[in-house]
This record gives sequence, C-alpha cells and structure tokens, in this order.
Amino acid sequence: MSIVELKYSIQKGDFHLAVDTEIPTTGITGIFGESGSGKTTLLRCIAGLERSEGGSSQPVHQRRIGYVFQEPQLFAHLSVRKNIEFGMRRNPDASDRTDEVSRLLEVNELLGRSVADLSGGEAQRVSIARVLCQSPQLILMDEPLSALDERRRNEVLPYLDRLHEELSVPIIYVSHNIDEICRLSDHLIVLDNGKVVAEGDLQTMLARIDLPQLGGRNAGAVLNATQSRYDDEFDLTLFGFSGGEIWVPGRHDSSRTRLRIRASDISLSRSPAESSTILNILPATIEAIAAETTSAELVRLSLGDDCLVARITRRSLQRLELQVGDKVYAQIKSVTVRR
Repeated sequence: MSIVELKYSIQKGDFHLAVDTEIPTTGITGIFGESGSGKTTLLRCIAGLERSEGGSSQPVHQRRIGYVFQEPQLFAHLSVRKNIEFGMRRNPDASDRTDEVSRLLEVNELLGRSVADLSGGEAQRVSIARVLCQSPQLILMDEPLSALDERRRNEVLPYLDRLHEELSVPIIYVSHNIDEICRLSDHLIVLDNGKVVAEGDLQTMLARIDLPQLGGRNAGAVLNATQSRYDDEFDLTLFGFSGGEIWVPGRHDSSRTRLRIRASDISLSRSPAESSTILNILPATIEAIAAETTSAELVRLSLGDDCLVARITRRSLQRLELQVGDKVYAQIKSVTVRR
C-alpha cells in the first residue's frame, strides 16, 4: 500500500464521524482525543468493522490489516504458540514468522504455556505477536495499554518501541494518554467530536498552543536529543539538542532519545539564576503567547531549531512584562526520557 487514505463518514445516533485525510506510510501515527471524540470508531471504519460512506467495500477477512484491541483477544483453549500461529490463517500467503515475532516480543519462552497463565502484559504481547504473524500491511492499535496497570504498561512499552524501530509497516496508534502518544508517535492527528481538528508531525503539533486538546495537563513538548556523557558520581546523563544541553536523571543506553518536557515543569526568568537547585537553565526566545485560562498563559519558546511550551500565570506574564520576541531563560524542573 503506497498511501494510507482515511476517508470515512458515519452517523451513529447524534454522533457524526467525518474524516478525510492521509497519513504517512512509515512510522507510527497517533490518534489523540478525549473519550467520545471518535478514535475507536475511526479504527473500526479502517478495519471494516463499521460501514461508512467512502470506505472500502473489501470484505474484512480479505483486508491486510492487523488489529490490536484494548483487551487481548486470545483463545483460552489454545497454547501461546497456537494463538500466535492462528494469525497466519488470516493471510494464506503469510510465511511462518512465529519464532521471529516471538523473539521480537520476547514471548518465545512462553510458547508452551496456556494463555490462562499469562500476566496482562504478557497476554498483550502475545496478542501483538499474533497480529504480526498475519504479515499485515497496516497495524491498528486501539489503546492497547489502557487495561494494564502502570507496572504492566511500563513492561509493554519497550516492546512497542522495538516495533517502531524494526518494522516497516505503518501503525495507527489510538490513545487518550498523551505520554504514550509522545513516546511512540511520529505523526499526530487530533480528533474532536468526530472531526480532525489538527494534524502534523509530532514535534510541530505539540508546539502548538492554540489547541485546547493539547492544553491543560497535556501541554508540553518533545526534543530529539543525543547523549553526550554519563556522570556516574551523580547518576545523571547529559543530552544535547539544537538549543543546548539537558541533564536527565539516571543512565540511559540509547545514544539518541526522545525527551518529554511538560509545560508545567518550565518556569521563565529574565536573567539566569546565580544559585538554584534547577540544573537545566537554557536561553530561549518567546515565539508566541496564548491565554489558556483566566489565570494561566501558554508560552511557546524557541531554542535553536526546537520549541518548548511553558505554562505561567497571567500575573507573572504581566509582572515580567513578557512579550513575543523577548529573550528569556527557561528553567526546566523535570525531564522524562521517553525513548
């Protein structure tokens, strides 16, 4: 499939899904929106599970699409191996990739087990392995981690990272969890009330301060950074990016990584603090300012070729007389390493 077109129109009671867009044929496209925005309905239209105007008339069983549901859809009477091999029945041309995908998702030691003996994270990895055995041309993931607790979610996330790095198959990943979207996605579509309100590459989208869906607790940005060095005395890793360098707690194996910085973890000052517990104080330029609430403002900052978003009070904005074009210092209180 040379292009992925998403063109669907469906009426369900008072809800109308109307999507007409295209997505990249590589990497992961995140579909983000609050509950009821139409994320799952869109995925079901793509998979052929919902009839829509403009959708393909091809039968569901003939579509080269893999679907990973919120809950693992495993057969209790089959072993792990038989569950994974079942995926090949969906595509008679698929080669036997059981051992390959089992190693990729590290479920090879579980192949002889009953699925009743699996943890939630293991079951979801087996479910993903079965989808990969279909040799799909497109993979749909509908909030695959939402049924897991935080520990199990953190167990599965590295395997989704691995899929992103090693698969050439495009993935559409639905979530209302902005941290998952920031960690996994390359391209982002924001849905609201069945409509696409914005779309673009992840970094550009997160830098927008005009979208309510990406404000509030979701406001923040990501930086693609390169590891410079590790300080074993204080257990800190230094990463470089186009706008400077950032210290991050802990040791990190990858040389390149994605850093997630929330708007609420950045404060601004006119001059650099001479004595502060904050390690990361970077020069920046105010690029845009937008009112978020009656008391808070979102400020987009440019640092080199990258952008950050800070949340400050309206009172602080007026007290410091901050304006677009001003040179300031971004004081970053916390950084999360996402990949």
